[in-house]
Amino acid sequence: MPSVVVVHRKRRNVELAMVVFALLIGLAAYSLVPLNQTGRLPANLPVVATVWFGLGVAAHLVIRFRLPYADPLLLPCVLLLNGLGLTMIHRIDIINDPPTSGATSQLLWTALGVGLLVGTALLLRDHRPLIRFTYSLGLVGLALLLLPLVPVIGTEEFGARIWIRIAGFSFQPAEVAKVVLAIAFSSYLVEKRDVLALAGARVLGLDLPRARDLGPILIVWVTSLAILVFQRDLGTSLLFFGLFVVMLYVATERPGWAVLGAVLFAAGAGFAVWGASRISQLSHVGVRIESWLHPFADIDQNGQIVSAQFGLAWGGLLGTGLGLGRPGLTPLARSDFIAAAIGEELGMAGLMAVIVVYALVVARGLRASLASKDQFGKLLAMALSFVLALQVFIIIGGVTRLLPLTGLTTPFMSQGGSSMIANWVIIALLLVISHQARKPAATRLENALEDEETQVIQTAGGAR
Repeated sequence: MPSVVVVHRKRRNVELAMVVFALLIGLAAYSLVPLNQTGRLPANLPVVATVWFGLGVAAHLVIRFRLPYADPLLLPCVLLLNGLGLTMIHRIDIINDPPTSGATSQLLWTALGVGLLVGTALLLRDHRPLIRFTYSLGLVGLALLLLPLVPVIGTEEFGARIWIRIAGFSFQPAEVAKVVLAIAFSSYLVEKRDVLALAGARVLGLDLPRARDLGPILIVWVTSLAILVFQRDLGTSLLFFGLFVVMLYVATERPGWAVLGAVLFAAGAGFAVWGASRISQLSHVGVRIESWLHPFADIDQNGQIVSAQFGLAWGGLLGTGLGLGRPGLTPLARSDFIAAAIGEELGMAGLMAVIVVYALVVARGLRASLASKDQFGKLLAMALSFVLALQVFIIIGGVTRLLPLTGLTTPFMSQGGSSMIANWVIIALLLVISHQARKPAATRLENALEDEETQVIQTAGGAR
């Protein structure tokens, strides 16, 4: 039976149409806020439209000519989320007297994120060379995670020590660390996959890992506990450990790793709950659990989550309308609780639509993982997609009281420069992987021959 070869079309015109649609939605949302409040369009609308459309079209053009076979839906979905986030931050800006400029700074961070996407597309057309930096990237990632503990530059805000401040600028290194560690974990698991897949003791019909292979997962587990205890960062601790366990399971296809990860997670959670009333560094865990289970028992302590619940209830199914709610009553509405602000003014229907867009981004990333021709690309695309999925689940679950609240950001929507640029780099890497996965085999062979010819010429030149 003859084999079937699937040849993907470039779909760049589809991407352009969807990009323009997403940009129009963002601009329309931005215009509706002052229109609903004062009956007039914003005075700076031409400037905002020029910058906003310029960023979107520039990103599309680079992808069109540099990564022509990349997934056509990733960029439009991200621009839609980014535009809604900018609109909601602007909405909260004008509540203040005098108005603040959070949306302006967020637009600058968006421009930097798009610039990093463009730079990644221009410099890294193929993801496979990244596999050579396993241990160096791993050390850099761990250093970034623990950098806020450095006395001089590490700062504590809202009870968590997750920021560094240098020359007046603050940055959250864990956001960059999640990208670096995803690359390092993928490279490491490709190298050690066969060893880690070996079965050890069999318990209740389940093959557990060998004791000699437990070193990596124990190191990651201890590091995540250190982040929880010393940085008081519940979200990053959960994200970091969850990422490694899921990657272990996917790489080895051994359920024993998932079971072991669940046991270690339960042990860590039990330790955190036990130490909440006994260890000062873990007191915040008790506060988070109490505000999750009994938010109305202490309004002064849990006012943030209570205000978010009232806002979601007031918004109802269809919302109050952009500019017609009162999201500013919720503390940190532009960062930690931007999902509550969206739910108030766009309703549960609008919030669910946002979640569907996130799901679409994750699904396209996983599609790139399945289509990738190399094991490293498969693992890396899966890891980056899982990071986005888990982060959205944790933060929106915390806002809606499905889970205890953590300090994670809502990707592409919450105010924050470190989160914005890290998530745009994630999308850039997914675009690169999907381009390599979708382009015809003949093109891949032609590129490989060109690279080989270049190496031969260089070698001959060096011999002369």
